[in-house]
Formats: sequence, C-alpha cells, structure tokens
Amino acid sequence: MKEPLWRPTAAQRDRAAMTRFIAFVNARHGTSFSGYDELYRWSVTELSLFWADLWDFLGIIASRRFDRVLDEPATMPGARWFAGARLNFAENLLRYRDDRPALVGIAEGGETRRLSYAGLFDQVARLAAALKDAGVTAGDRVAGFLPNLPETVVAMLAATSLGAVWSSCSPDFGSRGVLDRFGQIGPKILFAADGYRYRGRRFDSLARLREIVSALPGVERLVVVPSLDEEPDLRGIPQAVRYADFTAGQAAFPGFVQLPADHPLYIMYSSGTTGPPKCLVQGAAGILLNQFKELALHTDLGRDDTIIYLTTCGWMMWNWLVCALATGATVVLYEGHPFHPDPGYLWRLARDEGITVFGTSARYLAALEKSGARPGREYDLSRLRTVLSTGSPLAPESFAYVYREIKADLQLASISGGTDLNGCFALGNPLGPVYPGELQCRGLGMRVAVFDEAGRAVVGKPGELVCTAPFPSMPLSFWHDPDGAKYRHAYFERFPGVWTHGDWCELTESGGLIIYGRSDATLNPGGVRIGTAELYRLVETLPEIADSLAVGQRWEGDERVILFVRLAAGTTLTDELAERIRRAIREQLSPRHVPARIIAVADIPYTISMKKVELAVRKVIHGEPVKNRDALANPEALDLYRDLPELQR
Repeated sequence: MKEPLWRPTAAQRDRAAMTRFIAFVNARHGTSFSGYDELYRWSVTELSLFWADLWDFLGIIASRRFDRVLDEPATMPGARWFAGARLNFAENLLRYRDDRPALVGIAEGGETRRLSYAGLFDQVARLAAALKDAGVTAGDRVAGFLPNLPETVVAMLAATSLGAVWSSCSPDFGSRGVLDRFGQIGPKILFAADGYRYRGRRFDSLARLREIVSALPGVERLVVVPSLDEEPDLRGIPQAVRYADFTAGQAAFPGFVQLPADHPLYIMYSSGTTGPPKCLVQGAAGILLNQFKELALHTDLGRDDTIIYLTTCGWMMWNWLVCALATGATVVLYEGHPFHPDPGYLWRLARDEGITVFGTSARYLAALEKSGARPGREYDLSRLRTVLSTGSPLAPESFAYVYREIKADLQLASISGGTDLNGCFALGNPLGPVYPGELQCRGLGMRVAVFDEAGRAVVGKPGELVCTAPFPSMPLSFWHDPDGAKYRHAYFERFPGVWTHGDWCELTESGGLIIYGRSDATLNPGGVRIGTAELYRLVETLPEIADSLAVGQRWEGDERVILFVRLAAGTTLTDELAERIRRAIREQLSPRHVPARIIAVADIPYTISMKKVELAVRKVIHGEPVKNRDALANPEALDLYRDLPELQR
C-alpha cells in the first residue's frame, strides 16, 4: 500500500466547502454521509438530486428555476439538463460588485494591472453596451484572438451577457490555425491584440490580422486591444477599431439577457492535429454548474483565495480559470513565458501576490525540477495551500519534487478532463489523502469507470476511461453536424451509450485514478497495450534527457516501440547512454517497454496547449500526411522525423 504524501488536518477538513456541502445534503435528505466516498457514490446514483442540491448550494442566479433537472437520463447523447430554467452565465460570474480584487493582469516583465469586482462590472457593462450598439444579439459569435489579458475576460463576459457565443484562440496560432477555427463559426465581432511578448521578444499580430479579417467576410468589427503599443497602426486592416474608441461614450448597461439553460455559451476546438479541428458547442448552465463545482468544492476556492493558472486563451484551462470569479476569488492572469527571466519568476510572483492556488502543467513542474529550482527554500510561500497540475500525467517523481522543494504542507491535485467537457473527470479532494502518481478522486456527479476491451468495469487494471451516465457539461453538439453523426463517432461508437474519453488509465482501490496517456497513442508491441506516460516518467528522470516522445512503428506484421529523445545541452546519444536507457526501462517497467530504436532529435512537437503529439509523429514516420500543422506550437519539429534512416532497419 502506498503511503500518502499529504493528508488534510482535522481543521482543514472542517473548514472545507466540501464538508459544508456534505452537511447540506445530509440536512436536506436525512442522509448521514461522513466523507467523500459516500457522497460520490450518492452523487452518481441520484444524479437529479445531486445537481439540484449543487444548484442551490452554489446559489446559482437565475430569473427562473428549472422545472426538471434531467430529461432522458438513460440517453447518451440526448439527455437534456435544467429544462425551463432561464439564466445568464456572465451574471453568475459578476455576482460580486465590491472593491475586492477580481483580476490581476501581469505581463512578462512585471507590468501589473488590477481590477476590482466593481471595476470589472463597470468595464463589462460599457463593452456590452458597445457590442449591443454594434448589433450583437443572442446566438451571434464573438471571437477573441487575444493574449491572457484583463480585456480578454471583459470581452468574454460582455459577449455572453448578451447571449452571444464566445470562442477564442491564443495569438501564437498561425493564420491558418485561426481560420481553421473561426472560419467554421463565422464570428460577427473579432477581438484581437496588436501583438504579444514572449521570452523577452515582441511578436506583432497586425500582419496576421490583415490576412485573417480579409478571409472572414462576416466580421463586422475588429476591436484591437493595445498590448505592444498604445496606438497601434491599424491602417489597411478591414473593419478595425481601437478598443478605447469602440467603448468610448458607452454608459447604459443593456442588462443580462436571460436564456435557456442549454443556450450555447462557448465554442471550443479539438486539437486539430489529425484533421480539421472539431467545433464543440457547450451550454451555459452545464459549463457553469460543472466548473463552479470543480472550483468551489474540489479546489475549495473562496473569497479569500488568489488563484493563478498558467494558460493561454487557446486552452480550456483559461475558461476554467475565469469561472473562479463566481467564487469571489482573485484571479491572476499571467501572460508570458513561465521561465522568463528565470525559473524563479513565478514563485516570486506567488510570494508577492499571496497566491493560495497555483495551477500549472506537468511539463512545467518537470522542467522546474530539471532547472534545479527550489522555490520553497528561496521564497515565502506561506499562503500557498494547493498546487494543481494538468495537461499530461504527473509523474510520481514530480509529486516528490513538489513536496520536497515547493512545500511539504499543501494539497497537490493532479486533475484530468478535457476541452470536450471544459472541465474534469478526475480532480482534487480537499478531504482526502494525496498518493504519488494518483489523481485523488473522480468528480462529483461524474459516473466515471474504467472499461476493459470487452466493456467490463475493472479496478486495478488499465483500460479505457469512460463515463456511463450523462453530465451537464457534455457538448450540446458539434458545429455543422446537423444529424449528430460526428458527435456520436467521437465519443459513443466504442461502447454505445457510454462516453469514451480516450484516456488509458487505471482506477485504484483507494478510488483514485492513474492516467497512462491517450488511448489512441498507446503502444501495442505484441498486442500488449502500454501507456506512453510510463516511458516518459522514467526516461525524463535521467539527467541527460531533456524531453522524449514514444510512438509505435508498424514493423514486420507487428509494432515496435520507437523512442525519440531530446538531449540535455552538451549531451550526445552514445551507445552507453542508449543501453542505460534500455536497462532502466527493462528493469523498472518491463521488457515489452524496451524501445527497438532510440533516436536523438533536436525538438519534440507539442500542441499549442503543450501536449505531445504522438499521433502526428506516427503519421510522419509512416509517410502519411499531417493536416493542420498550425495547431502545433512548433510545427517545424515534425520535419525532424521524416525519412530517418534509423527507422528503415
């Protein structure tokens, strides 16, 4: 049995919002739940009762309460949530109107802007009035091609206050990547910045904006936020107007438009690395309830908290982070490279801003350890109580690093879900222990299981992560998918009537989850499926290895494992190092994990949301085309894998 790395104290358990929610449920239903496991089992058995209780506990603002929580509960897809309700997403995020800090925008280099809850509401009201004057009505698409700025949050809230549908890309997307997304949905208004800063460099966006707007004939206004220059030169850019000019003279707030629970809120996008990105339409009430639950209960976020998440506006964690406004917490928006000018920068920021919840990626934590940083010894992190990690599986070694070098007394919550649901299937549990390499619990109201190849639920064995009952943040539909065929194909063909998420994982005896990687990227030598995360976890602990990527290559009627490694500076891939890698894999994993070839490469390709792209590399080594290279942060890296002589023998 693993030993926990952390347990909450009795005082922490007593203070937790999860404990208050358990008491709320017990009082309402006469139950006697005493801990998370009992509450979870009830939440996935009594779906309607749970989501109704959550609605009331969180104090959802609505002009009309729902008539029924769930229609067609046995139907996936097709279940309908909160029929009869009328509400507005933005109104729920703007429930506070006081002088406490709402947003802290911090740009690379340290420029800081602060906005109170009262100030945030005022800015949203002015922009909403300008959007209404520009003809924006419920159902129109409003898009953002923006850095992680306060204006980005204001634009989203102003648009959704009117019932418009918000969609965003980060400015590091190329023109083709933006058009592959926004070209499908036809935005009426496009918000953009004149550029952004990253790792000490300026990146101008105006040339791309000329190309993008010219290719989007439906855009009636391009509203440009000054990020690089106070007065950006907009000559020659169709429909362009400066942000300050667009909002000048606006005063009367048009009010929060009250809409059905399933009114579209967001259009999100699949990664687009193996074909055109799918446009996922997500509903207002479902996203609000599920994200609010994850933040208020699973993250225990409240008015006294300050939260940061290292994200861009092209990743669903931005949407998740912004929903923290519903809890009344202070949201820190960081725009820039996390290691600029040095690996300690964000921890000085955490110290100075009194951050209590620090959200990041597994890749960042691994890189931080490689850098030799010891934040807990160098900075006062007394306010820090939670570290969140997502994007890829967090290795046990990274768990150990966090507790050794960041802080021994905090909750490390590795969380996992996806853009598809704009939330999580597995999360933190402020009432339970943290075990190395494990996600603490399945999310309340999410009937998550692990299926074997025959569709049987298993515990303690790897399999497919599934959800066997509807949940409110399921996509309403895919854009341009009138009969739902693309939607059903994406999630419901593997096990009919069951959501198959595409993660290869294991449900542990303690109720936690271990994620081994994407199931479509698992290795399959000799017919035995192996998660890539297991390899990365081991290989990347070696000091000579800066990064790695593993794929399966079709070979002589079977599949063999190919391991690509990006070496640390000053290191070469010698026969001795290759043998040491193989020996470590053989002894610590299994002989089946041992790669047939180990090949040094100069770079590992990643998506814009910083996920390794095994499938695209697999296509390249098999001579197959890779579509939508603009979905990658470093598309040129794919060329490094083409026609490698090592793969021909």
